[in-house]
Amino acid sequence: MVTGFRHDLAQLLKARFPVLYVESYEEHRVLSELAAVAADAALVRTPRPVWTWSATSGLVQPDGAVQQYTSEPDNALEAVLRIQQPGLFVFRDLHNSLGGDVPVLPSVVRRLRDIAAAFKAGAAPRTLVIVAPVLRIPPDAEKDVTIVDFPLPTEAEIRGVLEGMIANNAASGRIRIDLDLVGREKFAKAAAGLTLAEAENAFARAMVNDGVLDLQDLGVVHQEKRQAVRKAGVLEYVEADVRLDQVGGLENLKRWLAKRDNSWLAAAAEWGLPAPKGVLITGVPGCGKSLTAKAVAAAWGLPLLRLDIGRVFSGLIGSSEQNMRAALRTAEASAPCVLWVDEIEKGFAASGSNDGGTTNRVFGTFLTWMQEKTGAVFVIATANDIERLPPELLRKGRFDEIFFVDLPSRAERSSIWSVHLRRRLARPAVQGHLQVDQALLQDLCTLSAGYSGAEIEQVVVAALFDAFSERRPLRREDLQRAAAATVPLSVTQAEKLDAIREWARTRAVAATAPEDWDPSGEPPTAPMPVLGAQGRTIEV
Repeated sequence: MVTGFRHDLAQLLKARFPVLYVESYEEHRVLSELAAVAADAALVRTPRPVWTWSATSGLVQPDGAVQQYTSEPDNALEAVLRIQQPGLFVFRDLHNSLGGDVPVLPSVVRRLRDIAAAFKAGAAPRTLVIVAPVLRIPPDAEKDVTIVDFPLPTEAEIRGVLEGMIANNAASGRIRIDLDLVGREKFAKAAAGLTLAEAENAFARAMVNDGVLDLQDLGVVHQEKRQAVRKAGVLEYVEADVRLDQVGGLENLKRWLAKRDNSWLAAAAEWGLPAPKGVLITGVPGCGKSLTAKAVAAAWGLPLLRLDIGRVFSGLIGSSEQNMRAALRTAEASAPCVLWVDEIEKGFAASGSNDGGTTNRVFGTFLTWMQEKTGAVFVIATANDIERLPPELLRKGRFDEIFFVDLPSRAERSSIWSVHLRRRLARPAVQGHLQVDQALLQDLCTLSAGYSGAEIEQVVVAALFDAFSERRPLRREDLQRAAAATVPLSVTQAEKLDAIREWARTRAVAATAPEDWDPSGEPPTAPMPVLGAQGRTIEV
């Protein structure tokens, strides 16, 4: 049974829809599909020869002959109007006369309306198809034109291109292929959202990168996807250069995420598992929420797309809603991917404000997409003040889980100190300056009780500045002095942090592993364990 674009097109042709509009950059792929449907008597009953027009070639007959004086669009449309035989007339550059950066040509619009009326009334089945990379339909012709969705290549089509390139290049012996079936599936999924030409370019670049095609080359495909995301304009492609082991602590959250790695592959679908929707990570500022989003994308080998709610809103009425829909379409087309919405409360907290309902409509679009999406778009939203978020966003079905990130426990602080010290002291200029041992870490953990991960990092930076200014090795005293001079957020915002903890105590899952809690050994400023929704500890 024929489904998808071919099925929809065949239905429209049989129903004698006079003017169709296909929005796509892939002209050759669209033309191939149109020709296949038009020639298939089983689909359209009456086969139709295909005529084509472009601004450079003019009107080209099915036999390849070019009709003279048809390079101008109104002349070409007039010529089409005189043809009484069955036909499918494909116009590729007509959108340049229908508005946008150039004025609408009234004669072209009039010809379109004349063709619509004539094709409806005529005995021979005729249809005009406009193929364009952008959608431009003048108001005068809106009721005469039918939009036909043309999807991006399916995973199977992309896989076919990959297998063809592998077969051609492996036979020559110039390229070594080191991919099993799962690896090839990952490559095909990584190229989702690209056109066939873009996917072919990405695979070709991956092959010539080092003469070997293996999983290490997935990054090359992601670079090509970055180009597609940048061209879309609303989302930002973020370089995920942080490993999950570089995030100190949060072992409960890490385990939860690790169990969902590769959940977008066919093997998970065979288990009846849906693609995970995402997580909302809330808690104390500076405790690794945003860092976790980057680390997850890197660990899973997926592109990281950042949705800046501020960029969605625009001064033109209706454009904000359109921007949100465009952003979500781009994310869906790029699946599997990680969509990162940082500080989501700042974008949607004012959903009831007096802005003409724009924020409400944008928020509603996002909520509906979160609930209904079926693509492998894993959403990681972070929030510092979750009480400002609308309750609709927090109910089950939007996110798979809500995690609370508190100030790091003693064990987590030890991990955070170790990560930052070892990473910075690994540089050649400072190697051997200071021995990072358990005694030093325990001392620093005691000094930094109540500090966030970001504050610990800044203590390390401040101590290095002290050593650099005197051009001497980093000393233990530098770290101790910098730590003592820091006034943490747990002191300056104590009441606010207590309120956040109280909210999360029965509404969120602790990102910290239970074995890392040590209330008896913590100073009074240490956070209390966060319990699950039923007042019990949840270990993932």
